Amino acid sequence: MNIETTKMSSRGQIVIPQEIREDVKADEWTIFIVTSNKDTIILNKMQKPSKEQLIKDLEKMAKEGRRRLEAMGVKEEDIPGIIHRHRGIKEWMSFLIRMP
Repeated sequence: MNIETTKMSSRGQIVIPQEIREDVKADEWTIFIVTSNKDTIILNKMQKPSKEQLIKDLEKMAKEGRRRLEAMGVKEEDIPGIIHRHRGIKEWMSFLIRMP
């Protein structure tokens, strides 16, 4: 475990020392989850999901979406009409907002 010191800038930015970045394999644009408790701040590096995990998650979402649509009585052939109607409403609302 490495221990380093750093300070916060006037804009609230903190530099993570290079040795710590290397230790946790953090590079530019690494995303961290920031949590706090009283006087403690914890940074946890978000793990990038694997391609396999992303596919598994998308399949799960698609299955849940199909289940919900079936429960509502929506069939696959209904989808283009629903999208078309929604786009029409969205375009009409956008037109109304732009009116002087």
